[in-house]
Amino acid sequence: MIQQMRYWWGLALLVLSGMAQAALTIEITQGVEGALPVAVVPFAWQGPETEAPTDIAAVVSADLQRSGRFAPLPVEDMLGRPHEAREIRFRDWRLLGSDSLVIGRVRAEASGYVVQFQLFDVIRQTQLAGFSFRTSERNLRHTAHQISDLVYETLLGTPGAFATRIAYITDTLKGDGRHRYELKVADADGQNPQLILRSSEPLMSPAWSPDGRRLAYVSFEGRRSSIYVQDVATGQRERMTTFPGLNGAPAWSPDGRRLALVLSRDGNAEIYLLDLASRKLQRVTHSYAIDTEPAWSPDGRQIVFTSDRGGRPQLYRYGLDDRSIERLTFEGNYNARACYSPDGHLLAFVHGEKGRYRIAIMDLSNGGMQLVSDGPLDESPSFAPNGSMVIYATEYRGRGVLAAVSVDGRVRQRLGLQGGDAREPRWSPYLQ
Repeated sequence: MIQQMRYWWGLALLVLSGMAQAALTIEITQGVEGALPVAVVPFAWQGPETEAPTDIAAVVSADLQRSGRFAPLPVEDMLGRPHEAREIRFRDWRLLGSDSLVIGRVRAEASGYVVQFQLFDVIRQTQLAGFSFRTSERNLRHTAHQISDLVYETLLGTPGAFATRIAYITDTLKGDGRHRYELKVADADGQNPQLILRSSEPLMSPAWSPDGRRLAYVSFEGRRSSIYVQDVATGQRERMTTFPGLNGAPAWSPDGRRLALVLSRDGNAEIYLLDLASRKLQRVTHSYAIDTEPAWSPDGRQIVFTSDRGGRPQLYRYGLDDRSIERLTFEGNYNARACYSPDGHLLAFVHGEKGRYRIAIMDLSNGGMQLVSDGPLDESPSFAPNGSMVIYATEYRGRGVLAAVSVDGRVRQRLGLQGGDAREPRWSPYLQ
């Protein structure tokens, strides 16, 4: 992972990521004290089979638990299994310490499934939310994530991010000693992995389009770097750049019309903007140093990038309106791979000091920095679309895994594969 973080300075071929045919598994390593107690009752099932294809309540309960903000009641501790409001005995749930209660049912129909749920305030004995979804068997888990989002937002006042996806690259060492690289997309809980691309050459730097429909990435097919854009649903892809030298670090503009990227076509690694419609290039930086890893601000007016123009890798901010450049980081001898929070108020980045690399969060209003991960080899941070969590790559027991941490550092998760090493996670925007 240190090699990956130093790639642009060494100009060496980075060997990254591919994936085993297994879903990610999530381990909650730290939660919030005083998490909200909630009960998610198993949903009633109405259909020809003995049970529903997907246990909606189990998915919702797991979503809420892994957020670290909720403490779901174990099913075996429940005193009843109500499926309608008239069946609820609020006194029982108060005795069990549950402040909130989720009930529902799943009904099979000829055209698919109908999923209904209701959320109740146990203390006030009132309904807080209730919705009905028409869905397919394939999308039952997605529907469960949508319910989780509604429960999260109703009780906490901020949108959830359970019905989103993550892109990541993994590396699997085959029996013949060769590496298999795969770009995959999975649900935010690590389930339903979808293969986007498999290659015997390295893949790197996946980046979501603002509408969540496409991925830009770097492929070393033909043993030279090129930037591609691929439709996630159809698999159709297009090569966007294949200039001599480096073609790397694509980042979508907020309006989806341009890519910021890194090219060394003129002899040095610099930041460029590529208009996707006209294919016109605009050079942004002009420096003797290496400039790389661009990240757009949500308003599209600024780009943060990594540069060693000061002697060591640090973060700089470029103003697209006035072409100004401002250094942002001064603590530590290594600060790189930045990304903006969705509201533009925070930056997440890799902070290195004394050989230890951790994820840091900076408040752009005052420059204050907080370390939120333990290291020693953490990298590639990416904000959830609601800004509450940051996913990143790390190492655990000698393997590359993914982890997530809340922006205040209080909630932590670890996501692992049954085989292969995971790298370069990117959290999707809200899907349209």
